[in-house]
Amino acid sequence: MQFLCKEYQDGNPRVRSLVTETRIHLVPSLNPDGYELAREAGSELGNWALGHWTEEGYDLFENFPDLASALWAAEERRLVPHKFPNHHIPIPEHYLAEDATVSPGTRHGGRAVTGRWRLTRLRLPWQVAVETRAVMAWMDKNPFVLGANLQGGEKLVSYPFDTSRPVSEMPAAAPRPPDDYEDDNPELQETPDHAIFRWLAISYASAHLTMTETFRGGCHTQDMTNAMGIVQGAKWHPRAGSMNDFSYLHTNCLELSIYLGCDKFPHESELQQEWENNKESLLTFMEQVHRGIKGLVTDQQGEPIANATIVVGGINHNIKTASGGDYWRILNPGEYRVSARAEGYNPSVKTCSVFYDIGATQCNFVLSRSNWKRIREIMAMNGNRPIRRIVPGRPMTPRERMRLRMRL
Repeated sequence: MQFLCKEYQDGNPRVRSLVTETRIHLVPSLNPDGYELAREAGSELGNWALGHWTEEGYDLFENFPDLASALWAAEERRLVPHKFPNHHIPIPEHYLAEDATVSPGTRHGGRAVTGRWRLTRLRLPWQVAVETRAVMAWMDKNPFVLGANLQGGEKLVSYPFDTSRPVSEMPAAAPRPPDDYEDDNPELQETPDHAIFRWLAISYASAHLTMTETFRGGCHTQDMTNAMGIVQGAKWHPRAGSMNDFSYLHTNCLELSIYLGCDKFPHESELQQEWENNKESLLTFMEQVHRGIKGLVTDQQGEPIANATIVVGGINHNIKTASGGDYWRILNPGEYRVSARAEGYNPSVKTCSVFYDIGATQCNFVLSRSNWKRIREIMAMNGNRPIRRIVPGRPMTPRERMRLRMRL
């Protein structure tokens, strides 16, 4: 924050452009209780677990609703997207209760077996932390587009899904040759925005001064990133109910976890070097919010349409417009078939191109009113039965006259 303010006042053109064209939200600490515990112990006496949990014992990062499992269960029943959405999945009502107890289905523990971790599934219900409720309300209030949570204990960038999908719920897919960065893992479920998440993760890791220097191995085990500094969460540390998965499935925001280093609480003398390691990465990552398409969805009178759905062809994950009818959709370079849809309006489709240079392509939509809303109302008044066509010259029956009066 101090860097942005100082460089802005000094006339740094890059920072000035970033600050004036981006709404930046900074949260110094999501877990101030844990920070105080780690600060008191310091770098020498602390350990990786110190400060990880709140004073009440919550791991805030995985205290969110497990929407991924709900989505996959709906896919198994072929309910997506007609009866169950592939985006903005609502929070379960029982989760919002004051005395809510979270049971995301599976938690992962493990024991070391020949250098790898064998996962066991444990059921551990726990309550919803007040910090978690505050963050969810904050996400619902602001139309975030890109986010990152900064953590410690490793040096890599992790992206969704963090939840591993049971083999029985995996959709059938054509066989493909293995990639050079992914193992053959039957529980690894990619998001529809997998390529975009990888782009965002690489934008941070590649600009970091040491993150891709993985020849020394990982902080605790072997390098899980194949010398790239990035990994899908479910491949590295599978867990249900993560903040990243929740952000992706409940909001428009693409959120990643950035692990800054092996030392979760570095000594004061090391902070300047840690800042230099991450400075360019942070700036580059924030600039990625301006990659893709953006625009405004209005009616024919120029009035903005809130909660319109933006659909990008080939990506089975939609977003919604904000209260002012505006939207932002991060996309990799390429040409996309994009449509805007809203209740009571005819959809509009156009082709939008995304280029390699930073700067989102403007892609506006004007929707015309549809008669389908009125047709559905008339059908509902008729009990959703077929409406009998009135033949000119033929007298109406008393029942037909009654139905006509009810419709009018």
